[in-house]
Amino acid sequence: MKRDSGGECDAEDRGIFGLSRNVFVLGLVSFFNDLSSEMVYPLFPTFITEFLGAGAWFLGLVEGLADSIASLLNLFSGWFSDHIRRRKSLVVGGYTLSGISRGCLALVNTPWQAAAAWFCNRVGKGVRTAPRDALIADSCDAAERGRAYGYHRSMDHTGALFGAAAASILITAFSLSYQSLFAIAFIPIALGIILLLVGVKEKSAPRCEGEPAAERISLSLKPYDRRFKWLLLAVFVFTMGNSSDAFLLLRARQGGGFSLALLPALWGVLHVVKAAVSIQGGILSDRLGRKKVVLGGWAIYVLAYTGFAFLVGPGWIWILFVVYGFYFMTDAVLKAFVADLVPANLRGRAFGIFNFTISVTVLPASLLMGLLWDTVGPGYAFLVGAVLALAAMVILAVAVKES
Repeated sequence: MKRDSGGECDAEDRGIFGLSRNVFVLGLVSFFNDLSSEMVYPLFPTFITEFLGAGAWFLGLVEGLADSIASLLNLFSGWFSDHIRRRKSLVVGGYTLSGISRGCLALVNTPWQAAAAWFCNRVGKGVRTAPRDALIADSCDAAERGRAYGYHRSMDHTGALFGAAAASILITAFSLSYQSLFAIAFIPIALGIILLLVGVKEKSAPRCEGEPAAERISLSLKPYDRRFKWLLLAVFVFTMGNSSDAFLLLRARQGGGFSLALLPALWGVLHVVKAAVSIQGGILSDRLGRKKVVLGGWAIYVLAYTGFAFLVGPGWIWILFVVYGFYFMTDAVLKAFVADLVPANLRGRAFGIFNFTISVTVLPASLLMGLLWDTVGPGYAFLVGAVLALAAMVILAVAVKES
């Protein structure tokens, strides 16, 4: 079977930084989406637990259930984009649903209403993620995949930084309510959707010579390289201990004594680090290989989670958020790793399976974190995540070969 080496980028399609126009514009769209999202997300844990009066277990349920159900749509949308050989319409639909759902948070006044809005927000993410990741791969050459995904994640985190900073400034300067801030957060995603509609070109998903496109949705891994299967197992074990980052914000609030206005600032510092390491991690993986960078990032995760287990106080929380940010160099690298290991005509489906593997674990991981938090304390909960990350590192180091 002949595999496609990557998308082809004509000179006239090149954008700034030498990236294709699609890759460049999709990065801008993610910037605006995350600017909107991170005006909401740092406040969501306290909105649920303090303003609406729900417990930590309910926060874990909301986060986990929304991501787990959305992961099924992620799988379907990836397969469907391969089947119809089109990505853009699914990406537009997903971003639109997320934006409207986040805006609806301005209207809720009960925990279950907030849960419904958050669920729809994550469903939108599930619809768009796999087709968008495949569209990026379709729009760049194989030799620059790490840089393309790194740029995209960097724009994610830069938008998140601006969103968190905007939330902190608006709360401090204008004493805005939760609902007012959530309403304002709709504006950036609306701009991003307009940019997506006018700036991104559809690209037909390529087919591999001698292999038909997927005709039905399936979780079967038979068409894929065994290295991809072992990578999925390592990612599954890792994410079983990687609960929602909402618990990090809760740790800062309860263990570090952070004020409501400081939580978005803390979240913004995290995204400064994320933005700085994402593109560099992708470029480094193009040179040194994906596996080494992923193992390094997971080792940092183990260190950070161990720190969250034992260290409290505002000073340590600031340091641990910075350290934790370096783990996110792996996000872009794992996506480039997937694109390296799968046939081009099944790329959308592969990204659907990959994102499904991550998302389907969020419910048990977040519920476990919430239950441990409420019963034996946050220290033990964070240690469980560190141990599972160590197990995933062993699987990746031993079983996954790059070439």
